[in-house]
Amino acid sequence: MAQQPMYQQIADTIRRQIEGGELARGARLPTELELRSAYNASRNTIRDAIKRLAALGLVETRPGQGTFVTVNVDPFVTTMSADPRSAAGGGEGPSYLSAVSEAHRKPETTTPRVEVQIPPPEIQHRLRLPDDAQAVLRHQRRLIDDIPWSLQTSYYPMDFITKGATDLLIAQDMQPGTITYLNKVLGVRQIGYRDWVTVRQPNENEQRFFNIAHDTAVFEIFRTAFDQNKSPMRVTVTVCPADRNQLIYDIGDDLPDPKYGEETVREETHRKPDESD
Repeated sequence: MAQQPMYQQIADTIRRQIEGGELARGARLPTELELRSAYNASRNTIRDAIKRLAALGLVETRPGQGTFVTVNVDPFVTTMSADPRSAAGGGEGPSYLSAVSEAHRKPETTTPRVEVQIPPPEIQHRLRLPDDAQAVLRHQRRLIDDIPWSLQTSYYPMDFITKGATDLLIAQDMQPGTITYLNKVLGVRQIGYRDWVTVRQPNENEQRFFNIAHDTAVFEIFRTAFDQNKSPMRVTVTVCPADRNQLIYDIGDDLPDPKYGEETVREETHRKPDESD
């Protein structure tokens, strides 16, 4: 059998170090110069070895920081479709905490950061606001099992504040949720929502929070909720890395539990690139 190329031999050695625990998950690999010295290899050979490890999902390179062993993350499956008249589902608010807890995992959300600002154009458009109109922003960071999981920001028209929904300006969780609060205080009733899901690369702030590489894919979900007059009442933007999030939409009535067959899905999803049937 022909001898493997040098870069693959190096990659296999480092792979065994990772799998054997010699290189811990989340650990930083030696620098390129240190690896060249350790293996008496050229720069291109070391870079090819790192590319091989990255393709196997074993390492990731973070600009300005180095190359790190990836952390094994058990993805969380969120059922995005829910009762359109409430926030009881769809990865929002109290339903998020309940769903994670029911999966015997530990949810955590930060205290909301509240701001009043002119929202970006994509939010103005969805809320049907004039260019100079302000909105109330409520932003939270969310974690599962102490791992940064998602960033969620909700925008509400400033008109809600002037009409009496002043609790939106308070930096604390609202129980049982902002949808119930707006219905009680203003008579604004949510009748449904529309999700617009995109995939992009993270910005620098998201890279730092999620501890991910610049070329990692993240979902960006724009959820526009509508009131009884079919007017947009809020826009919630959720950003979550694709490596730890899976999304389900149930369309129709009396469907089986979304957890049905989940273990098979997980096995197929986590199969290594070089495994075959």
